[in-house]
Amino acid sequence: MKTATARQRGVEHDIVQIPQAGEVAPYYEPQSNEVAVFEAAYKRRLPVMLKGPTGCGKTRFLEHMAFALNRPLVTVSCHEDLTSSDLVGRFLLEGAETVWQDGPLTRAVKAGAICYLDEIVEARTDSTVVIHSLTDHRRKLTIEKKGQEIDAHEDFMLVISYNPGYQTVLKDLKPSTKQRFIGINFDFPNEEVERKILVSEVPGLSQETAQQLVAAGRKARLLKDHGLEEATSTRALVYAASMMGAGLDPVAACQVAMVNPITDDPELAEALMEIVNAHFAV
Repeated sequence: MKTATARQRGVEHDIVQIPQAGEVAPYYEPQSNEVAVFEAAYKRRLPVMLKGPTGCGKTRFLEHMAFALNRPLVTVSCHEDLTSSDLVGRFLLEGAETVWQDGPLTRAVKAGAICYLDEIVEARTDSTVVIHSLTDHRRKLTIEKKGQEIDAHEDFMLVISYNPGYQTVLKDLKPSTKQRFIGINFDFPNEEVERKILVSEVPGLSQETAQQLVAAGRKARLLKDHGLEEATSTRALVYAASMMGAGLDPVAACQVAMVNPITDDPELAEALMEIVNAHFAV
């Protein structure tokens, strides 16, 4: 699937075109019934909420499903400055004229794309309010600045994601918003699936090394309840394997991919390195 990156006054989003003949689907290894659940939701055009820790495969899953369903995918990375205008659109000055520019959500609504609002809780409250009319029987997008209501294309689908581990009173979705979505829970894959992912993502990676990495990662995740804010993700394991594939020493590869990015605490870093050395040091 071809990907283009667009920017509109502070909001960056990826636009993935409809798959072309001969293209290979983004690799995804199912963990449970998430594929069947998503396909059923798409048949009824019900909005979907993906919940799970960072780096567990939520975005890759959606890329895989968009390919399988032959739909373009518009991804918006949400942040604290994201406003409803960033999503819907705004009037801009072009020379002496004022012209309207659709936002990524509006373009997805019109084109029948899947619109993915990644880490939705990071966005401002007014950004979540604007999606409400798209998540019930109305399937309409209100553009207040133009005084318009747009009927969503019959193929349009809205998907959001967030990490429940980071939710707080100030940064969480309201129950009334959550109940508008079909919810799919994600977690880090089991050992067998995670080994398959590593071997598939990193050509040439041996089964033995994949097994060592997964074992170290699962051990490191136990520190999540002992001071680490972020658990060692599957993505981090893939990065470590990739660094090894590029010729870096296994212990150094694990340090730069699995230790340095997730903690600045010397004691926690030392504890993580002990786990790494136990699995890779000669």
